[in-house]
Amino acid sequence: MVLTILLTALALLATAFVVVLGRAALRRGTGAPGPESVILGAVANFFDTLGIGSFAPTTAWLRFRKMTPDSFIPATLNVGHALPTMVQSAVFLVLLGVHVDPMLLVSCIVAAVAGAVVGAPLMVRAPVRVVQGIVGVALLIAAALYAMSNLDLMPIGGTAAALEPRLLWIAVAAHFVMGMLMAFGIGLYAPSLILLSLLGLDPRLAFPVMASACAFLMPTTGFRYINAERIDLRIVIGIALGGIPAVLVAAFVVKEMPIEPLRWAVVVVVLYAAALLLRAAAKKEVAAA
Repeated sequence: MVLTILLTALALLATAFVVVLGRAALRRGTGAPGPESVILGAVANFFDTLGIGSFAPTTAWLRFRKMTPDSFIPATLNVGHALPTMVQSAVFLVLLGVHVDPMLLVSCIVAAVAGAVVGAPLMVRAPVRVVQGIVGVALLIAAALYAMSNLDLMPIGGTAAALEPRLLWIAVAAHFVMGMLMAFGIGLYAPSLILLSLLGLDPRLAFPVMASACAFLMPTTGFRYINAERIDLRIVIGIALGGIPAVLVAAFVVKEMPIEPLRWAVVVVVLYAAALLLRAAAKKEVAAA
């Protein structure tokens, strides 16, 4: 029953999101997306479905290629990856959702959405320097998580499909904070997977939780970001067009592949992008002073 409600809500949310995004693109006269953004969306969401995450690699590439201003990155990430993530959530709910405690699943989704509602207005009003600094620090954390994963320093996790009440409240509070940070372009996947594994949840069952939390919160912030000034709709549409089929290929065709070498490559690129963002934020701070 819960899965049916969630899948129905996802379908309705995705339909509304497509309509709002399409109207905004027509109103602004947004041209066709370039092939680079489509390929970026395909690659990022392909590996996102396999568990590597999409925000950090996408941020690194956008910054490395200077495809959009730094302050545009959080909104571009949240709106561009929203539809592929909704597809990903539907896939994980169908494949694994039946095994997850409905209370844990729904509570984490609601908490993440609530956090995003609080975080989105803050991001829209935040100075460019603040956005650069936050995203730069987030990339450093992401690089550390990728490295820890490759060095087998990540928590193995348990075998539980549910959490006792005390641990459930910890998970809910943490997903509220992660929802706020998602509004600034800080990915939820790795922190959520680590937290739920530490609390004893089967890591495989963390996928429908974290994917569904993102799938509901990203359109929540996205509806606000679509009409904001700090967003590049051409890149957004390209990421979505490339990402949706890539999710389906990863989930149903490839399913699993060795990604450790790719993680090390991502570490290098992400560290480089983080250094650029933090340097830009520091320069603006010095200039302001």
